[in-house]
Amino acid sequence: MSSIKSEHIRPDLELIAGLVKDKSTVLDLGCGEGELLHKLIQEKDVQGHGVEFSDKYIYSCVNKDVPVIHADLNEGLDDYPDNSFDYVILSRTLQVVKRPDIVLKEMLRVGEKCIISLPNFGFWKIRSQLLLKGKMPVTKTLPYHWYDTPNIHLSTIKDFKQFCQNKNIKIINQIYINNDRSNKWLANLLPNCFANLAIFTIQNGT
Repeated sequence: MSSIKSEHIRPDLELIAGLVKDKSTVLDLGCGEGELLHKLIQEKDVQGHGVEFSDKYIYSCVNKDVPVIHADLNEGLDDYPDNSFDYVILSRTLQVVKRPDIVLKEMLRVGEKCIISLPNFGFWKIRSQLLLKGKMPVTKTLPYHWYDTPNIHLSTIKDFKQFCQNKNIKIINQIYINNDRSNKWLANLLPNCFANLAIFTIQNGT
């Protein structure tokens, strides 16, 4: 395995990579340009591939020697048998699919563990824009306007945790992120208000 380090990737993807064990099997849904999988293949010797809808991103994956297939997550994961991966990853994508509940159910069927990252619509800057300006918020994590956004199912951290409880999904790890380093302790103390992004590792409850 090559010892060459992969290119710089988003901080949340670095954190996700740290949750994946060496030599595991990984399915990265909505893998984008393949940065995460490339890092995992190069540095952790994983066996994995991505699922991506954008032709442009697929070409980027191919250029990185990242195995990828063209598919629409909204159509399910019927091509994959139960428990076929150690990890199924979905980063900053859950809010753009038509039925997040069905996508999560399929991920938990296919993977022993699932890693989800999602923007927190309860973040204080979002709340303040709604309260003070009375307009749909635009932030670094959610940079789109109401008319051009791909995000159709935004949620808060509290929403996602409640969903897991209702669906008997076990949260085995959670990481809260605030881009402002001085507020990192607040993100852990009151994540639903002060974390702009959350990463959850989940599995089926018993």
